Amino acid sequence: MIKTEVYCTLQLEGFHNWENCPIDEVKFLRSSHRHMFHFKCWFDVSHDDRDIEFIMQKRRVEAYLKDKYGETIKVDPDTEILCGIYTTLVFNSMSCEMIARDLLETFGLSKCEVNEDGENGAVLTYISTTLLTGLPFELPFEELERTD
Repeated sequence: MIKTEVYCTLQLEGFHNWENCPIDEVKFLRSSHRHMFHFKCWFDVSHDDRDIEFIMQKRRVEAYLKDKYGETIKVDPDTEILCGIYTTLVFNSMSCEMIARDLLETFGLSKCEVNEDGENGAVLTYISTTLLTGLPFELPFEELERTD
């Protein structure tokens, strides 16, 4: 049996922080800081002839992120000089794992990677109970999490 997936990738500027970072060595993470967030979204497909058009999926993912997390910037906050109009993502205290979970659940992805600047990040994979038990049903994410 062959499982086929397609994926799309995109990169968007964004800001986040780890407000309650308990590690003094990286306490700078408590403040909002900029990254180029890299996203890779995998979609299950049922056949080999463009079951899902990944260019369109990329556009949907980008539109979703900009709609939900985007902020329009008009003035450079440091200099107060008009710097053009652009949208940046503001994730506040969300981790890469949290962002990936949002995309995984919103788009029904089979897997999602979110990383910071192409260096460090997270990969979340949806695990169907069919793979675990052979039964054709799926558990909500909460039931897949470890409780020990």
